[in-house]
This record gives sequence, structure tokens and C-alpha cells, in this order.
Amino acid sequence: MTNLQHQSDPPIRPPIPEAERVAALIEKLQQTTAVSAEQIRLIRAPLRISPLGAHIDHQLGHVTGLTIDRSLLLAFVPSADGTVTITSRNFSPPVTFELANVPGQRANDWGNYVRGATLGLQQHYPLRHGIYGLIDGDMPIGGLSSSAAITLACLLALETANGLEISAEENVSLVRYAENKYIGLNNGILDQTTILYSRPNHLTYIDCKTFAATPMPGDIDPDSYDIMTVFCGRSRILAGTAYNNRVAECQSAAKLLLEYAGQPVPADARLGHVAPAIFAAEGHRLPQPLKKRAEHYFGEYHRVSQGLDCWRKGDLTGLGQLINQSGESSIKFYESGSPQLITLYQILSQTPGVYGTRFSGAGFGGSCIALIDPSARQSVAEAVHRRYPAAHPEEAATYSIHFCRSGGPAQLLQAVGSLS
Repeated sequence: MTNLQHQSDPPIRPPIPEAERVAALIEKLQQTTAVSAEQIRLIRAPLRISPLGAHIDHQLGHVTGLTIDRSLLLAFVPSADGTVTITSRNFSPPVTFELANVPGQRANDWGNYVRGATLGLQQHYPLRHGIYGLIDGDMPIGGLSSSAAITLACLLALETANGLEISAEENVSLVRYAENKYIGLNNGILDQTTILYSRPNHLTYIDCKTFAATPMPGDIDPDSYDIMTVFCGRSRILAGTAYNNRVAECQSAAKLLLEYAGQPVPADARLGHVAPAIFAAEGHRLPQPLKKRAEHYFGEYHRVSQGLDCWRKGDLTGLGQLINQSGESSIKFYESGSPQLITLYQILSQTPGVYGTRFSGAGFGGSCIALIDPSARQSVAEAVHRRYPAAHPEEAATYSIHFCRSGGPAQLLQAVGSLS
């Protein structure tokens, strides 16, 4: 990949071979637990993007997602004494607690995802065994749902250690408990559903009202597009941002629209309860910024339907135009986007060879994603290197570019006999 960068540019980072990552995890875990390699289990939880459907999963809308060939790996062994101890190569400090005494939520602590997963599982199943684990991620943190990947990896590890067979649908709900109830983040089901249901070169279509998830094949050659992610150099913690405020504004817009139309208002009104025709007739009455939030929701709702049609037909140009519109709407109407992300969006949307680009994740920090023509890798990377550090010199040493491909679902990679 060195031919794609200038000597002074931050690296364009190719993926570390999974076998190399696995071997390093097993060796390190053996050093700390004194177990044989045959006793170690491995979970792969891929990272994800959402080409269309930004910010509408928490409003019971229709969204799309797909996983990429970058992942979080969790190597673990069951513990006989009910202890959960997980060390991460990407986060600190290590997480440790007893199953009988799971601590409460702690501000800005990555261990919340481990503890929340454990508590959610304990509400439905008795857990006899904890886990000793080591986590490794191969991407910068921000916008690719590493938090959902951590939560799912811990759930799958605890389920394996305790001999539990739990459906993907139930694991979606368990992640919701960890994020919504334990951590207090009012997000939807996009992240964990994409990670659990995705298939290579499929676009996962999710109806967030019914929880139905469908991997959609497309008439697209996998070699005809790359998934480019550009980490802006700055991460964020969702619960500490305006994320929950935006969710509340969408709910207020839903309540008012239903009242304007003389419709019953559910106790937990969401924009997914509002027919598009109601917004078309009554949306002008909404106060700002509620009108903007609803404008984004209904625009994105229609873009998802159009985007699925483009995907089925193999129309990358049409799909890319919709992704660009999604990015513009996120800035103009949803009013998300740090200055760094907005700059990346502007650079990528103006660069030949980019089919479409938008923020990845909530858009308050993290990464931009783009679907690009693989033959344009060098010119697109050069455009980012030329313009981004000049606009944001404080991130010049920390931003990075990654070229990815479509991935598969979270899964247990290796399993040996369970504890008795």
C-alpha cells in the first residue's frame, strides 16, 4: 500500500492478517492464564457501516447496514469461579468483576459494555461461569460501532462459556438492554442487528419497528467497489454528546405531528408512528429545530427505499448519490457533524472516483465512510492528504485512511468442550 501515500502522510493502513492477530491473542492469553491453546475460544465481531438510514433506527424507521472485513476479536477461556476479567489492547483499564456483584454504570468507561451485557444476560439465564478474555480491535475507535461489537463479543463469549444457545433476535434485545437501560444511550437496533445478520456482499435491510432483518443480495461485483473509511483523528462517547437530545427532539416532533393530525399519540411516540402523508400535510407547523429533525427522518426514510432498489440493480452511481444526500441532510437538517467530519464529507463528495460519502455512526466524531471505485484509491487518498490536514492541523498526526471490503456476521471462530 506504500504506493498510495506520500512519505509524510499518515499511513493508509491495510488490515493485519487475522491469523496473525489470533496467534498474538492466544499467546498473550496463555501467558496470563496458563491454559493450553486448545482451551481458548475466539469470537469475531465485525465492525459495521450504514450506507443509508442515518439516525432513524431509534425512530423505528427502515435502515441499511453492512459489516466490513475489520473486526474486534475476543480470545477467552471460561472461569470456574464466576469472575469476569477482560483486558483490551485498545481500551484501559482492564475490566474485572464477579457475576454475583456486577457494578453499576460508570461515566465514560468502556467496561460499561461488558457489565451491561452480563447484566442483560443474567436477567434471563443463570450464569455459572465467567470469562477471562483479551480483546483486540484493528481499527481506530469511532463511528464503526466498536461499542456494539464489544457488547456482542462479550455476550457470545458468556453464552459459549455457559453452554447457552441464544438466537440472533434475542441477542439484539440484550444489546439494547446494555445500551438503553444500563448505559442510558437512547439508540436503536441498527448496530447490533447489522453485526449479527450481515452476509458478504449483501446489504442488510432492517425494519426497526418489527425487528425484521433481511440480507439483500445485489447485482454488484464485489471487486467493483471499495469501502473507504477515514478516521478523522478524534473519537467521541455517544452518551456524552448531543445524541440523546436529538432523539428527544425527534420524539417531540412525532408527538406534535400526531396531535396536529388528530391521531392517537403513543406513550413513547416515535417518527415511525407518523405516516409520511401526515408530515407532508402538517410538517410546516412544527417549530424549529423539530421540523429539521422530521425533515431528515422522512427524507432518509425515502432514500432507504430508493437505495435498496439501486443496490438490487447494481447501480452504484445512483446509490452513491443517495448516500451523498444522506450526508448533506445529516449536516443541514439533523445538525450533526463535527468540523472534522464535515470537512471530510466535503472533500470526499467533491472527489472523482467517490460514488458517495457520509458520516459513519452518530456523526459527532469518529469516521467518514465512502463507496469508491477501486481504481481511484490513489487519487482519492491524495485528495484527503492534500486538504484535510491543512484544514485541521491538530488532527494531522492522528487521522488515518482504510480501504475495506464487505464482511460477514459475528461468530464463534473456535470452540472446544465446555466446563462441566
